[in-house]
Order: sequence, then C-alpha cells, then structure tokens
Amino acid sequence: MSVLTSPRGKVEVVHCRRTETQDIYCIKNLIRKFTQKLFGNLNIIYLLEKANLAITLHNDQEEIMAQATFLDYPNWNIATQDDWVSVFRELDSDIPCTPLNTLFMHLFVAVDEYSVGCCKEIIRTVFKAVLDLHFVFLIVPSCMSLGSTLITVFSQVGYVPSLTNDEDFAVHVCHRHNHYPQLHIRKARVEDHDDLMPIFLHHDTILKETYGEYFLAELIEAQDEENHAVVCEVEGVAVGFMSVCSQVNLELLHKCFDLAPFHGLCIPHQDDILEPPQEFSIHESSDSQLENSSEESQKIVKEPQEAVSLETRESIQRKGIEAAVEEALSPVTSENTGEVKDSEKLSQVSSMVYMGYYISHRSSLSVSLPEDTSSFRPIYKGTSTAFCIQLFFIDEKYEARSLDFMNFVFHLFHDKDFCIISVPHLTPEFVLIQSFVKVVPFNNCTLEQDLYVFHRAGLLKTIKIRLATLLDTPGVEKLVSTLMPCKSILEDLKQYNEARRDPDGTPLQVFVAEVAEQVVGIAVIRNEMDIEYIRSHYNIEDFIYFNHHQREEHGHLYHFVLNPIFRHYTKFFLKEILRLGYKSCLYYPVYPQVKEGKVQSPKAHSLTSALHYLVPVRPRRQIVYPLEKLGINAPSKEVSKDALSYALNHTNRKLSLEPKITVNAKIVVVGASNVGISFLETLVFCSHLKFSNLTLISTYGLPGKKLLGNEQRKFLANDHCYNDRDHELMSLCSWVNVVVAKMTAIDRTAKQVVVSREKVVLYDHLILCTGRQYQVPCPTEVDISLHPTNREVSNSCLRRYTGPIPCNHFTLNDEEDCLRALAWIKNNSITAEGNIIIYGNSIDTYTTVETLLSLGVRGSCIHLVQHPPTSIITCINDCAVEGAIEDALQAAGVNVYRDALLAQWNNGLYPDPIHTASFTTPTKPFQLPCSMFFSFLEKNVDYETFKAFNDACLVYDGRLVIDSNFHTNDIAIRAAGPLTKFSNRYYSNEWTHSNFNSKEIGFQLAAAMLKLFDPTLEPVTEPPADLDRLIPMYKGAKIKGGILPGSYHYLHVSKPAIPTPLEVQRAQSDFGSEIVTGNVKNGNYFRIHINKYRMVETITCLSKVPFPASNYIRLFGQHEQALNNLCARYEDGLVPDLYSYFTEPWCMALFHDRFIDLRKALHQILSSKEDENLPSMEELARQIEDEEINLPEKPRNYLKRVFQETIYRPLVEKSILDYLHYNHYHLPMYAWPGII
Repeated sequence: MSVLTSPRGKVEVVHCRRTETQDIYCIKNLIRKFTQKLFGNLNIIYLLEKANLAITLHNDQEEIMAQATFLDYPNWNIATQDDWVSVFRELDSDIPCTPLNTLFMHLFVAVDEYSVGCCKEIIRTVFKAVLDLHFVFLIVPSCMSLGSTLITVFSQVGYVPSLTNDEDFAVHVCHRHNHYPQLHIRKARVEDHDDLMPIFLHHDTILKETYGEYFLAELIEAQDEENHAVVCEVEGVAVGFMSVCSQVNLELLHKCFDLAPFHGLCIPHQDDILEPPQEFSIHESSDSQLENSSEESQKIVKEPQEAVSLETRESIQRKGIEAAVEEALSPVTSENTGEVKDSEKLSQVSSMVYMGYYISHRSSLSVSLPEDTSSFRPIYKGTSTAFCIQLFFIDEKYEARSLDFMNFVFHLFHDKDFCIISVPHLTPEFVLIQSFVKVVPFNNCTLEQDLYVFHRAGLLKTIKIRLATLLDTPGVEKLVSTLMPCKSILEDLKQYNEARRDPDGTPLQVFVAEVAEQVVGIAVIRNEMDIEYIRSHYNIEDFIYFNHHQREEHGHLYHFVLNPIFRHYTKFFLKEILRLGYKSCLYYPVYPQVKEGKVQSPKAHSLTSALHYLVPVRPRRQIVYPLEKLGINAPSKEVSKDALSYALNHTNRKLSLEPKITVNAKIVVVGASNVGISFLETLVFCSHLKFSNLTLISTYGLPGKKLLGNEQRKFLANDHCYNDRDHELMSLCSWVNVVVAKMTAIDRTAKQVVVSREKVVLYDHLILCTGRQYQVPCPTEVDISLHPTNREVSNSCLRRYTGPIPCNHFTLNDEEDCLRALAWIKNNSITAEGNIIIYGNSIDTYTTVETLLSLGVRGSCIHLVQHPPTSIITCINDCAVEGAIEDALQAAGVNVYRDALLAQWNNGLYPDPIHTASFTTPTKPFQLPCSMFFSFLEKNVDYETFKAFNDACLVYDGRLVIDSNFHTNDIAIRAAGPLTKFSNRYYSNEWTHSNFNSKEIGFQLAAAMLKLFDPTLEPVTEPPADLDRLIPMYKGAKIKGGILPGSYHYLHVSKPAIPTPLEVQRAQSDFGSEIVTGNVKNGNYFRIHINKYRMVETITCLSKVPFPASNYIRLFGQHEQALNNLCARYEDGLVPDLYSYFTEPWCMALFHDRFIDLRKALHQILSSKEDENLPSMEELARQIEDEEINLPEKPRNYLKRVFQETIYRPLVEKSILDYLHYNHYHLPMYAWPGII
C-alpha cells in the first residue's frame, strides 16, 4: 500500500497486485494515442499471455490506476528474443545486462493525474518482486520523447536499428539502485541498539522478557572470532540485524536430520563411515522401467521391518531421482553482492553435489536393509564447515533484500561453506529462508524446529542458459553419470546434435546451464504433439488463453537436471527454455506405476527436480460419447481416444516470475477414504500454494493401484467419487508423503500420531477421516441343538469380537481386502467346490454374490444370509429393483436366508478355519458348511481407531463428535466423513456426514483449512451466535452403484436426505412427479424423480447392458426444461426409452464439464441490470411473485415477451454460442452461425 499525491494535491491510496483478466477493459480505456506511438498497436490479451510480469495498481475502490507489462526480450523488433544480449552489450559495455538481471517494459498506462507516482511505484514493486533484477529497459521510436512520466525513471543510453526497416529506436534504462537498492551491510555497533529494538519488538518480545532490555546490546558487545553481529543500514539507520556463530551442535543435528547430501556439514575425512556394515540390497529394474517418471514417485515403502526412517520413507514416496536432493537442496536466491572467485571451488561443490545425487538416486529405489542397520547414521570425522544464524530480523519495508546479508557473513567465515538456520516449523516462510535448503528430519527427531541450509556457491550469478552443442557431451556425461536416466538423456543429446529432431520428425531441443565454463544443468524438450488431447482432458485454460498460443509454442519437458547447488535458478532455467526455445508453455506428465513389467510412458521421462516449480493441472471430466450414433458429428480421435493416463504439470511465461506461498505446517491425514483423498486433492491443486508437509497415514497407502484390473470393483458397490483413472490423473504421490501403517494412538500434548505402536508422526493439524468399516461379527454363542429362536437370543451386533479371526473369514472394505479374498478363491479351488456364506444386509452382499457367480462359483454353493434388519429402509429402497434381484438370485440357485443371527462357528469349537456356521431365525435354527465367510454387517469404527480416540480424550458418542467447522474438542484435530457426528448441541442427530457426498465433504474440509494458510482469502470471522448452532448442509448428490445379481448394472443418484422409504416419499403432497421407462424384467429400467421445483432429484438405472453412469450423474440438479422439456415430451409419449433419449446429440452439452459455467453465466446475465431503465429479469420475476406489479397477461407470457424485446435475448444467445464455439472440440455435434 502506498499513498500518491497528484500535482493538484489530491491523495489516493493505491495497492499493487498481479494483473488479472478482468483488468483488460480498464487497461484499454487508459491507452492514449501517445501510448500507441511509444509501444505500438498492441493486442492487450495477447501481450498479457506472453508477459513474464504484469503489474496493476488500484485504489481502495478497486479502480485501475495504472498497469505495466514486462517481458524478457525487447519489443519493436530490434532483436530476436533468443539473441538480444549481444545487441545491448555493444550498446553500452558499462551495463552488464544478462537474461538473469534484465526485463523490458512493453506497456505502461496510468491515470494522467497520478501517472508519475504510479510509474515509480510500479518500478519499485518490480525490483522488489524480482530479486535478481537490476535493469529495466524501455525501447521507443527514436523520434518519440518519453513524456513527463516515464522520463522520471528512465534515462537514455543509445540507439539501435530495427531488424526489419531503416528506423532507429532509442534505448532507455532504469537501474535498481535508484528505486530499491541493495542494502549496505556492516558489522554491528552498540549504538545501533536504539534503531534495532523497535524493529525487533515488533516481531518478538520473549527475548526481552527473558534476557532483559539490553540483551541486544550485550549480544553486539560479545562479538569475537566465533560470534559476529551484522546490520543492514539505510541512510545511516540500521534496519536489520543478523547474529551468526561458528559453534554448531553437529552431534545433535546428525541425530535429528538427514545431512548426508551435505556430507554432514563436515569436511570429508578418510575415517568417515558413510555406509552401514552390511551392504544394501537394491532391487533394480531395467533402465526403461526406472526412467519412467512416476514409477519412482509412487514407490510404496511399507512401515514394518523396513530400515528406512519414517520421514525418509515419506520422501521416497513423494519424490524420485533428484527427490531427496530437491528436498535437501532448496532454492538459493541471492543478490549480486559478490561471487565465489575461483572455479576450483565450484568443482569441489560439484563433487559434493554429485554424491548427494547418488544418495538420493539410491534412495529412490526399493531399498531393504538388515534389521541391525535400521538405525544406521553416517559418522563424520571431519571438522565442521558450517556456521549458524542465531538471530535475524529486518524491517518489513526492506525484507525483500534479506539475502544481501549472505555475502558479508560468508566473508566473516572464510573456512565455512554452509550457513544454517533453524526456525519453528509453523513460522511462515520469510524471504531469507525461501532461498535456503530445508533439510529432511529423521523419524526420531523431536525438535520443534525445521533446519535450513545455504551453500556458499549460492552466491554465484554467472549462470548462462544456452542450446547444447557437441562439445557439451563430456560435461553432460559427468553431470548425469550417477542418475538413473543417464542413458536416455545422453541419447537425446546425441540425437539433437545429429539431427535437431527425432526420427519421427518431432522437433527436439536440448538446453544446458553453464557456470564458470562448467555444465551444471541440462533440459530436453520436444514440441508437444498432443496438444488437442491435453486441452480437452486437462484444465490448462485455468492458466492460459489457449487460442493465443501457437501450436509450436507448446513444449513437452522430458528431462530436467540441475546441479542442486544452483537449484534456486530452476525457475530462471525454465524461463530461459521458454525464451530461447520460442515456447510459451511447457508440459510435464507424471505417469502411473509400472504395469505387468512394462512402463506406461511411451517415451522415457526422468523425474524432474523442477516438479515443485510447476503447477499441477486438474483433469477434466469427460463425456462418454455414443460414437456410433454421432457418426461424423463425433469429436476427433485426438479428443475421444483412450490414451495412457497421466498427471499433468505445467508452467508458462506468466508463471515464470510468479511466487508460490510455501506452507510448512505439518498436516497429517489419517485414512485414505474418499474424504481424505478429496481433502488432499483440494490442497494439492491450489496452484499458488505449496504444501511441503502433507502426510497421509493409511494401512495400504494410496488407493488406485489397479491390483486386480476390474475384478475387485465388482466385490463392493461404487460411490463414483474416485476410480483408478482419477488417481492416475491426480498423482497425489508426487505431492503427499505416505506412511503405510495404521494409527494406534494420538498424543495430543506432544502433537504426535503413533503408528504401528512404535513409530511417531508429528503434526500441527491432524485430519481424521478413517471412515467406518465392516467388522468381524460376534456370534451369540447359543447352542442350536436347544432349538433357540431369535427372540430367545440377545443381539450381539453391539459386542466386539475378541477371538482369533479365522483365515477364511473376510470383511471387504477396500481393494486390498478384495485382492486377498480373490487370491483365497483361486488358491483354494473355491469355484470348483466349497460353500460360501455371505452375511449381512448391505448392497455389498449383492455385488459380492454377482462377483462370485462371475468367477464361476455355482449358485447352489452360495448362501446369502441376511441379518434381521435394523431399519424399515432397505439398502436398495426400490421395490421394483429388489424384485429383480430376488428373481435373479432364485434363477442362479443362490440360497437366501432371512432374519438370521450368527450363533456359532464350528459348533463353538476353535473357529480357525471355519468349517460350519450356525444361525438362529425367528422360527428354527440352521447350520451351513463353510469354505469362505464374508461379513457385511453394519459398518462401525475400527476398535483400534476408537481406542486411539478414547485414550486421547477426544469426545466420542457412537461416533467422533465434531462441530459445524469440523473441529473435535481439540482445536488442532479435525475430523470428517462417516466417522463423525455433530455435537448434540445442534439437535440434529439424524444428520451426519454419512448423509452427504464424501467428495464434497473433503472439499469443504479443505476450504475450511485453506482459510488458515491462504492470504488471498478473506480472514476468518466468527459467525453470529445463532448461526453457530446450525449444521452445514451440502448439495452434492449421494451416489451408489455396482453390478447386481443377474448381471444388472445399477446406479442410484439422490439428493442428501434423511433416509425415508420410497413409498412414504411418494405419498407426500410435494413429492413431484416420476418419469419411468422400461422395466426391470427386460433390463432397461430407468426412473427419474422430478421434484416440485421441476428439478431432477433422483435417478435410478437398472440395465442388463453397461451404460454411461458418469453422464447420467450429471443430470442430477438439472431443470427438466434443460432436458429438452422432458416432462412435456414424456406426457406426449415422445420418450419411450430414457437410455436412448440421453444418447441423442442435443444432450451432449448437459454432460460437458463446463455446462455448469454456462448456467452461471446465463444466471449472471439475467440477474444483472443490463438496461438502466428496466429491472433485471430476476428482479422482475421477484416483483411478480410478490405481486408488486399488476399484469394484463399471464406472468410466464409477460416474462417471455420482456425477454424477447429487451437486450437479454441477444446476450443469452451470444453467451450460448460463445460457449459452443469455444468448446467445439468437445461438442462438434452442435451448429452455430457461420459453420453451415
């Protein structure tokens, strides 16, 4: 925020931000003829798309005061974008401009009255935002003066000719030191105390209270050879302070942090012990497998018996080839205050770095250690080569120049190579540590601080990015020699040097990063040849305007390797790739795990250390097209093809200077349920935030491994939240640490989760979403020889089974359980002989029966034993569907027993394995032989999970108690999903999260958490007291489906509601209407319930043939008129079959992922006041409803006439046509003016 004063004395408060799309209209209005003469006739949208940095100033009323746009190459065609440096070096040799320290102004506009102040404020902001920037150039026609505004910040340095005509252009430059200069650093003096204390007390008062008012002066006075205090000053006033010390407790750091990539912060010594006594057993695969980008990122390291620390396991789960180094050697951004003088120092650094690469490369494999080496820590005998920052603070006004300290303090310790600092892990990542390296802690680390490291080589500024040559081959070989994809990278380099393109003709480019004549990085890109598929399957238009990018401007990143000492130049490297390669966008795919020994990736990718500088792109929901019916009107094969699934990451010119806000808070999610996955997905896809400490604790790790192809999907019903393809498209394993273990305790005081009874995972925020699971049933233990009935038996469903779990007893809760059951069936010849008992009342009993039948088990060998119902509402809640299932069970010969209670296994003898199972009924007991026993009794919270809650004193009342904001009775612990219930103070025990869509619950939970971390969101405010007593209501559909007996494909979509029998719903006066076609016997049953507001509220499908369930789910919540006047057509007998009706071309837009955006746009038009003399259509409808106006005609006819006669009709038509035109690649079956 700044205050500007106009020449007339008017005052305006202005704020600075990145330029947004909605600013374009105001920017155009600020363009004058003089502006066009200076900068040319510009397409503003195109310019902003290609800009590296665009800054907007606005006042408190959000009015645009000024805007400036900056690119990394000159305008007016005075030089090519990849070769402008030589032109400007010849112009003035005293200006050492490089691509690293230079930007070019391509546009500046401002409100005339405040133009001078706005110009200075924007320039100051640019230098503050881009730390390495020293020069901003402005090129204008030589015949033009800069005017009274730009002349105040730019000075002329010469003239350059145009490349295309005889016209000359004047070159002007703006220097950093005139606007946001580097800070002067010196040794601290006692007299600085009075300047420094107000700044320090603004941040912290604890040290003053602990050590007294003059502790800072005492610290300055105590300087010696090992302790130094330095300050930065502006105009003779100290504005920042740093205390450094050469005494470092390396013994403690070696115990708590993985410092192996830094050689323990010690000088190498011949007696160092870097390896455990016994050798590693490294399970390697072929190069082609290990080069796959996602295989390494998805390695699951099991919790038990593995000798790798917990945090290291998390790092392995998340990262790959350069992963540990990426986590260990973080960006180092420094101002050009001095450089390491000799290249020998760089060579020493490089050698150390290569060792770090080797360590991380080895860690990315599946590593097994003998148990006696599980706690091995390297032992370093060399002397310390690190010093530490004890205290640091700086005035917020100058915080962006914090790195100016580093060159000075390294000169104080000539024999030290590393500077370290430790900060509490909840401390927001301030500017200084953004250039440091965050070190991975060991699993036994109990320090409540994070350790950061900065290497002396981070001060180098001579990095150069260029196209590779044949002479670079030896340097590249040395750089990548220890990396897994070494062979692939070298082959690409050779291919580039020989042909500049692949054998198939795809253009190929290889770039190298060079420092002190040494190759320190390499990147390989190709033209993105599949851009139509990417556009149609991923939301890249969240980041770019696709139509403003040429096809050849899209690049595909295959390899990116950068010596981690220079990892802080990653974004610069990427920016230079875009400039030198004439690209505007880069894409990087992360493919899923290897399947059947083959890599999915069609070409080898290396897992790039640049991943965290890219943004993950959300996948788009796809329409399931009736291709045969559409014929020539179907989408192109590039759009509709079934390609390999991958998660897409992206960067572009606009993002090249866009900072990410790092959130270091330790967010631990317990349970890989749909709620937990949705929560993590929402956080991961926040493109402007980087959550560095997301951890998932799950018994089997992340879901979506496709363990059994499609077989296991038939065992359990499907809620259509996520499928295996969804998990592949997200690749959460690239961003989330996964602990494969089970939570056994929670230590709220220490903020620790205990897993597998021995290991601990620290947390700042704990998210509990374990859900509820089927449990082992507890037999009533009655002797059926006495012929008891259910009336004489106490119900044991509330009792917990504590005996041994039989080996042939199965409770199926996830795909791992299904895999185990299927393996038992195959290994024990169950399909040929043996009886299978399925016990329970849920829909999963039906899907399991169908799976067994499809596996070849005879129906007569399947016994479906249904427990006495606990509610009058069945799991299907539709008599027609239930009748079809009963007929199918009878036709298959499946034995069905109703109202049966489990009495005994093996007549009360030892139950493992189960040979017989006895049951009681309301009439007489019975006994069945048993080879497998499936239990699907009512789900409940796992006992160990309950015990962890109970021992931690979390309020539990049948379920874990939460408030309306997901909080438990511990402010640091939140919970969501079927595991929870609302507190009794809400008086809404009927409503729980079980009534809502799990994916929506996870999203809302993440939205609540983001308010704590995202500065772009409005600050959290306490709700009014009365609203705090209301539970939140969510609108997402509840969905269930699966394949039922008789090979019926089933789908049921309904609104969130308290379960009510269908007959009771139909009897209500406001029920609405039903549209039903087909019947269950013919296997083409389709039912739609339209509520009283004529909205689709329920969908039920039962079909003998597969149907596009994802399409039909999109019908939920649509108005029946949007379905082509469905009710009227049905009443006229024009809709004999809904399955066929929803394959007609007209309805494809309903299934489109952006149809909801169209609806919102149309609503915005109709609710806005487009004509000053008339109310909006929405306001007009409200007035009619409230009888505020008298009409001579029917309200519907009146509204229709007003719509036709006013501006609203052309606006709506234009919006619809724009939508169809922009999404034509998905919706080619629609026509619009101009294509016929």
